[in-house]
Amino acid sequence: MPKMKTKSSVKKRFKVTATGKLKVQAAGKRHMMIKRSNKFIRNARGTMVLSDPDTKIVKKFMPYG
Repeated sequence: MPKMKTKSSVKKRFKVTATGKLKVQAAGKRHMMIKRSNKFIRNARGTMVLSDPDTKIVKKFMPYG
């Protein structure tokens, strides 16, 4: 059997933690920041852990992750 391929978009956007959870950059910070509140900008800093239902979907695209 040939190896399964990982989706290129997934390997660029997600990192797997030691416990198997997925780290992801906060969404909504690329452009049109002038209309966002300061609270939103502050809370969207850094990375966060993806929710369990979303993790289930993303892990299908990374068979060896």
